[in-house]
Amino acid sequence: MLENLKKSIDKGLDYAVMTSEKMTKAAKEMAKENNLTKEEAKKLLEYLVKKSEEAKKSMGSDLHDIVKSAMKKMDIPTKEEIKKLEERIKKLEGYHKTAVKPAAKPTPVKKSIPVAAKKKTRKS
Repeated sequence: MLENLKKSIDKGLDYAVMTSEKMTKAAKEMAKENNLTKEEAKKLLEYLVKKSEEAKKSMGSDLHDIVKSAMKKMDIPTKEEIKKLEERIKKLEGYHKTAVKPAAKPTPVKKSIPVAAKKKTRKS
């Protein structure tokens, strides 16, 4: 009984990731084993395709969540976080270009020598 259950689970997982060609072949084999009519075999194939698509979507979603969680644990930034940082950098660079202009150099002030000091000369 347990072995049959395991086989059913394994087959279910296999069907979830099968290509359409393999699924058609599997449906034909199951139809033959269970003496199904062509109409029943067609319905079985449609059912398998539908369930396979649902399983793929579910696995894809689950895998996405697992990867996202792992990236968060490893402290790897998400695409959205990187994009926000890039926008912030662009904004700061733009602010820097418009707000900070080089100041004009002040003109040097000449120190004038007082006139009285100029007149002092040495007598010989």
